[in-house]
Amino acid sequence: GPKIRVSNFADGKIELENGATFILDSDKDNDGDLKRVSISNPEIYPSLEPGIELLLDDGKLRLVVEKNNGESVETKVLVGGTLSNHKGINIPGAILPMSALTEKDRKDLNFALDMGVDWIALSFVQRPEDVAEARKLIAGRAGILAKMEKPLAIEHLKQIVELSDALMVARGDLGVEAPPEDVPGLQKKIIRRARSEGKPVIVATQMLESMITSPTPTRAEASDVATAVFDGADAVMLSAETAAGEYPVEAVSIMNRIIQSAEQDDHYKLSQMRDRRQTRGTDADAITAAAKQVAQTLDAAAIVTFTTTGSTTLRAARERPDVPILGLTPDIRTARRMVLAWGVHPVETSHFQEFADVVDSAIDVAIKEEFATEGQRLIITAGVPFGTPGATNVLRIVWVGETPSVPRRAGSN
Repeated sequence: GPKIRVSNFADGKIELENGATFILDSDKDNDGDLKRVSISNPEIYPSLEPGIELLLDDGKLRLVVEKNNGESVETKVLVGGTLSNHKGINIPGAILPMSALTEKDRKDLNFALDMGVDWIALSFVQRPEDVAEARKLIAGRAGILAKMEKPLAIEHLKQIVELSDALMVARGDLGVEAPPEDVPGLQKKIIRRARSEGKPVIVATQMLESMITSPTPTRAEASDVATAVFDGADAVMLSAETAAGEYPVEAVSIMNRIIQSAEQDDHYKLSQMRDRRQTRGTDADAITAAAKQVAQTLDAAAIVTFTTTGSTTLRAARERPDVPILGLTPDIRTARRMVLAWGVHPVETSHFQEFADVVDSAIDVAIKEEFATEGQRLIITAGVPFGTPGATNVLRIVWVGETPSVPRRAGSN
């Protein structure tokens, strides 16, 4: 995505004083100084009307636009400080005339797709059209994960969620462009909308920030991770803690312990039931909701979904059942993408022509993967005919160790 940055300064950095005048221009041939500097994306200048605030270096410095001549803007320093080479600029109050994909992004995207990546994270999404553009270029070769880090994107949240395959609550830039007191509420809003559409959602940024240099997190950080779990996130993510921190293994271990503790808390189950939206009036949603209820009533060992595209399994994950979800799929790409979804253990299987084969495979996998033992029940859901996206229309209860009584067509093996 297009991260707007200042260019170089002659001395590497400058000190901006409160109340000083500072110009952003298009002169990339000359290094910046105390009076001016160029930026990476001068095409944004026409959008910067007087009164718009610019946040530099993750919000540490604040400027306000006073004059705009189309090719440069004159600003007043509201909050000064040290500004060094290539620091970022956030502009929460403007709709910027920029695609979410730069020319470099397009080249990198083609390379990544050729390498077979599972997900493409789309940064700085402003509007649904940004996701639609990426989807056209990706053409189904990877899942699209929209990073929600601009307040403008929240205004189009419903459409962005519908167009994306997964979302990330990217609290770094979101916390710069939105007031910090708004971020917890925005996090909950994004998670609720993503879950209502059956789309996985990740919460990221500064979750265990102190563990970059400390072997233990603060109590506030532990609470932050648990809150994301209670909110209904499918995944929580570490970044600097493991990429550059001194205690990467400890950070992963502690985060895992926090997640497990939160999910065992009585409040967790209540919060997931409370946040569950009303079942839609479709066969697929009715079958999936019923699978959760039947599994709970019969104390089943697991829910087993058979899916080609992943839609059946994602519906099951949306319901947040009390039992694990075994996601069987003949498509290895679908299996890898389903790892992101809540409670799902994906397994690549053969292509099946008969539902009886699905039952056989479900029992075999449940035993092999140690999710069930003989005499326990499995709840199986699938869509028939196989391979039809969104066609979840079958629910079957089986006992591990029984001989399946599903009829096969004449001549089938």
